[in-house]
Amino acid sequence: MRNYKRYIVIFLLTLCFVSCKKDFLERTPGVALTEDEIFADPAQAARFADNAYNYLITKYVRLNDHRGTVSQASDEAVSGNSEGTVTSLNRGLYHEHSTQASLNEIGDVWRLMYRGIAIHVKMLSRIAEVPPSPNATVPIFDHKRVEGEMRFLRALSYFELTKRFGGVPIIDKVYGPLDELNLPRSTYAQVTKYILDDLDIAITKLGTDTEYGTANYGRPTIGAALALKARVLLYAASPLNNPTNDIAKWKLAADAAAEVMKGDAGLARQTYALQATYGDILNVPNSSEYIMIRIKGNTPLAGEMMQDFSMSPGSGGAQGQMNPTQNHVDMYEMANGKAITDPTSGYNPATPYVGREPRFYNNIIYNDLPWQGRRIQVYSTITNVNGVPTTTYGLDWNPGNITYTATRYYCKKYWPEVYRTVGGSTTLLNYIYFRYAEILLNYAEAQNEFLGAPDASVYNALVAIRARAGITKGAGIYGYGLKDNMTTAEMREVIRHERAIELSFEDHRWYDIMRWKIGSTTIAVPMKGMDVFRNANGTFTYNVITLGSGFQKVWNERQNLYPIPRTEIYKSKGVLTQNPGWE
Repeated sequence: MRNYKRYIVIFLLTLCFVSCKKDFLERTPGVALTEDEIFADPAQAARFADNAYNYLITKYVRLNDHRGTVSQASDEAVSGNSEGTVTSLNRGLYHEHSTQASLNEIGDVWRLMYRGIAIHVKMLSRIAEVPPSPNATVPIFDHKRVEGEMRFLRALSYFELTKRFGGVPIIDKVYGPLDELNLPRSTYAQVTKYILDDLDIAITKLGTDTEYGTANYGRPTIGAALALKARVLLYAASPLNNPTNDIAKWKLAADAAAEVMKGDAGLARQTYALQATYGDILNVPNSSEYIMIRIKGNTPLAGEMMQDFSMSPGSGGAQGQMNPTQNHVDMYEMANGKAITDPTSGYNPATPYVGREPRFYNNIIYNDLPWQGRRIQVYSTITNVNGVPTTTYGLDWNPGNITYTATRYYCKKYWPEVYRTVGGSTTLLNYIYFRYAEILLNYAEAQNEFLGAPDASVYNALVAIRARAGITKGAGIYGYGLKDNMTTAEMREVIRHERAIELSFEDHRWYDIMRWKIGSTTIAVPMKGMDVFRNANGTFTYNVITLGSGFQKVWNERQNLYPIPRTEIYKSKGVLTQNPGWE
């Protein structure tokens, strides 16, 4: 942990004000100032605080610099051209990776979070020294709000660490040159309490989007702090962190989610609601569903590496690496809310994309889908070339080229139709920290586990999500394909399934698998795709296939947590202990 001194004493006084990024809420170019000068000036102190936003996770496509997501580590997707982090996650080689410190999802996150924490700690330690703003009506530096933001961001940073590593060292003060910096890990419970203590204070300091106005949209609000608290408590109650299944922990998680759901009850907070549409959930500037998102402008192809990650080469993409698996596709039910394995669902494997629930069509690009003025072609066929029968391939699939889809699917959520290389447009592609649908799912999961049998409130949370999705109501007390009088175990599976669909490709599934400890049944199973053959009469024949060995994944129980980066273990001189199985 010896590097903390560099982060807190040197990093903040040089890098932050000379060469830091300007990509979130930072307002003006940096200048070199002493620490005392920074906190003696409300404008410079505000800039210092805003720099903390540069150390958040801000995009889904972030591994290997720009060519990987945690979706490709989970059962949601594979990649035909995996590099670095994705390959290491797929093969369980986190600790054996020769450059583990640069493994984005481990070493980079560790460094990023602690650099942000250094800013939070420094700001909180000196916030009382910042003089009042000249204009009290529109303050340059709002002491109350800034304290709330720093506590929220510190809580979020520690949560990002605990969900990956478990207990981590707590940095709760500014360290001097002679202070001991080889700090041991606090327990998961201790760090969680530290997070919750920060959030309880943040809730009393933060305002609402209405109070902040459009200029400050995207900053954490009371709702964001309550949403983070609900997520933190849900993870704390989950099997990974609650091996004895302490029901009281589920009650705390349910109550925290319910607090967000209450909305404005005279408590000066916002009321959230599901937006009417699901298909553009990542693509609107603001929404009744958004609790906190990363603010950015309309993004061109290069901005989120769509052309070099998500788009089919047949449509001008360089590498269509984001390939949903058949494992994920098969989870989408029919429009009547019944699983495709239900013989009464109406599913026909000969026409597998007919009659599915609407979120399938929102999230997945599949064979023969009308797309950008033509139809997606991920098939093989037989044509006569000079009288010789020859296998040829559609525009969007080529088995001899790893830049095309490996599964015969592309990810619609990451490739909005407006993204095209010829006459292309720009669009929003938001990174969502919290949205209301997750809160409903968090509540349903925690309440179901706490009660020992689902009550009407659990059903109603799912009904709201499934009704918005466009699933038909059908029969039953609650309808929407939900069986009446489910047991806790039955409802648990329904909720987990609903999270997999509703929150697909949004940075949840991989961590859900870890906290539920279900990797052996979701990751260590054959990854599958679809073989598509175009017949002479223009129809298609579909056959589910097991992908090649290069697309298969491994799992063992040590993967429920990441290893602490080796570099940190070495620097600590044995003070930091490693997670089980990674020694």
